[in-house]
Amino acid sequence: MPPPQGPLPSPRQLAWHEREFYAFVHFGPNTFTGEEWGRGDEDPAVFNPGALDCRQWVQAFRSAGMTGVVLTAKHHDGFCNWPSRHSRHTVAHTAWRGGRGDVVRELADACREAGLALGVYLSPWDRNHPDYGRNDAAYNDFFARQLEELLRGYGPLFEVWWDGANGDRGDPAKFQEYDWNRFIGLVRQHQPEAVIFSDTGPDIRWIGNESGVAGATCWATMHSRRMDPGSGDPTPAQLNAGEEGGDAWLPGEVDVSIRPGWFWRAPEDARVKSVPELVKIYEESVGRGCSLILNVPPDARGLIHETDVQRLAGLGTVLRATYGPGTNLAAGRPARASSAWGGDPAFGAGAVTDGDPRSSWAAADGQTAAWIEIDLEPGTVFDRVVLAEPIALGQRVRRFTVEARDNGQWSAIASGTTIGRKRIVVLDTVITADALRVSVLDARATPLLSELGLHRLAAR
Repeated sequence: MPPPQGPLPSPRQLAWHEREFYAFVHFGPNTFTGEEWGRGDEDPAVFNPGALDCRQWVQAFRSAGMTGVVLTAKHHDGFCNWPSRHSRHTVAHTAWRGGRGDVVRELADACREAGLALGVYLSPWDRNHPDYGRNDAAYNDFFARQLEELLRGYGPLFEVWWDGANGDRGDPAKFQEYDWNRFIGLVRQHQPEAVIFSDTGPDIRWIGNESGVAGATCWATMHSRRMDPGSGDPTPAQLNAGEEGGDAWLPGEVDVSIRPGWFWRAPEDARVKSVPELVKIYEESVGRGCSLILNVPPDARGLIHETDVQRLAGLGTVLRATYGPGTNLAAGRPARASSAWGGDPAFGAGAVTDGDPRSSWAAADGQTAAWIEIDLEPGTVFDRVVLAEPIALGQRVRRFTVEARDNGQWSAIASGTTIGRKRIVVLDTVITADALRVSVLDARATPLLSELGLHRLAAR
């Protein structure tokens, strides 16, 4: 077997990579006040979603092909979507469900019933708590207690989400020294399978923008840095592209909202992203080796708005018809390659079309350039090429080209840089071909590919 190259993903990171696409849910007092960042002085009574139905949320997410959901258990305003014992700024101090409601519990139950994974966002910035920015130790104790409530009280979590928000913009003196090592330790203790997100990790990184676009070159590796989310190091450009040769496996998560804002606002009901926009986001996030977390905020009723529901269903229809089972036009087709590792058939060219992600083509030892060809049914028509590296052995490819043959004539149709877990090459035009060749022009070690797929974008 070819030896691994560079830093490798942990088991929890590998499991996270497989999720690919999941929901983000921003929900709280801002849903009712129209604010994007609440100040923490809201009357909890403003929160009263009379028709809240987390099962409706989950069904909408499933229709899009999502595999999980991350809920803002607490945003910057400090309002808790669960009845925290350590705050009075919570659902327990509202009229909703007679003060006995728990959004986190209802969502956890709905996810479990539907087979979706649950994650939580717990803002480190709390504009409601009196110790924030004034007594670092006391506030960190409070934050740790709330974190433990979530980690211990709602079953398995697949992700814990932190941003680097720190301090009140109206009062720069309010700067909190977060005890990140302590907080990470609590997650590892109580939810060892959960990945931790922030711009600096430690498990997955921000992609550097909120537009839904990963870098055309996107490495899953970064150089190790101090755990200090929001510090500005690494820069957005570094986060977007990753860092070749980094000593840590720190893949990107692409966060974007289906609406202009993160929380629901009635005026934005007519500004929900279209299905073509959402497909493009998917192909420029999941299709560049990252995972996509798409924010879909419930409205003041506590429901996903009808327009959002329709867009999610439309997105799911296109993704299934384009990339779902039975859509790969190269599946099972004959393949050949410039070489194979040790001449072993187990690492031969057929591994990229056998439909088994556990098998891989590997070029001969010591080579950093190689090619693989697929014979197609004459007249095969496609406009998407899907490539994948077996990332359990690291990320290798620096540069590749794609060529197609029609009537004996080879033509260059695409080129790219990194591949990683999945690369969706969106072609400029629809191609008709009877063979395809992918040439790895440069790699950090022996090139490996676990998938080579051809697809046609479904009608929208």
